[in-house]
Amino acid sequence: MSRVAAIQLASGPHISANLLETERLISQAVDGGADLVVLPENFAFMGERESDKLELAEQPGGGRLQDFLAGQASRHRIWLVGGTIPMASSKPGKVRACSLTYNASGEQVGRYDKIHLFDVSVPDSEERYFESESIEPGTDVTVIDTPCGKLGIAVCYDLRFPEMFRKMLDLGMETLAVPSAFTAITGRAHWEVLVRARAIENLCYVVAAGQGGYHVSGRETFGNSMVVDPWGVVLDRMNRGAGFVAADFDPVRVRTVRQTFPTVQHRRF
Repeated sequence: MSRVAAIQLASGPHISANLLETERLISQAVDGGADLVVLPENFAFMGERESDKLELAEQPGGGRLQDFLAGQASRHRIWLVGGTIPMASSKPGKVRACSLTYNASGEQVGRYDKIHLFDVSVPDSEERYFESESIEPGTDVTVIDTPCGKLGIAVCYDLRFPEMFRKMLDLGMETLAVPSAFTAITGRAHWEVLVRARAIENLCYVVAAGQGGYHVSGRETFGNSMVVDPWGVVLDRMNRGAGFVAADFDPVRVRTVRQTFPTVQHRRF
């Protein structure tokens, strides 16, 4: 049996401060027995404007943020899902919102580029977001072999598109990591429903790491990071602020639920 953890932050525009806080919380999660740690979306930087991240874009294989993630994984001997960082894009003026996964030796073993971009006007508010102005979407789902089962990666807005997770399920997904930064309004309305639904539909664990607090841009994020089991039970949750949640990953639990309640095999479409 392994242990999974989700880090929750309220990141700002100062990378050094964000990395120090991330390092502190990773250490706490490891002290709590975590073997796999998931960071939230934009863990290292949340600026005043979406376009601010363009200056931080890294090339694959090296850079301040990639080196930090690799170093944390190898130092603590954990598997680490690195939230998202801005990676260089083939399109001028855009980046990829990239989630990199590192093994316990600090080697990059997976990459997922956010597919669904948050271009919305939030109902009953003045909040508007247009991620496509600075982000080039990815195209491929990612499932990785880890000590916590076959791990699928999705980011924030992806949660609203269940067909994506059926593709992961066909690749053997047993655990789902979801780095996120849900707004306070959409989070109150939909976050828990979506996280638990993805666990129930796919009979998998979900490790959902969120931003949770107020940011320099004026944005408020919902937090409520949680770990959910394949029956939709919330095993651990944190409302707001910085911290972490953790729970055991039990591969027998996944197999048993899928065998005794075989909705995955009963699919017709």
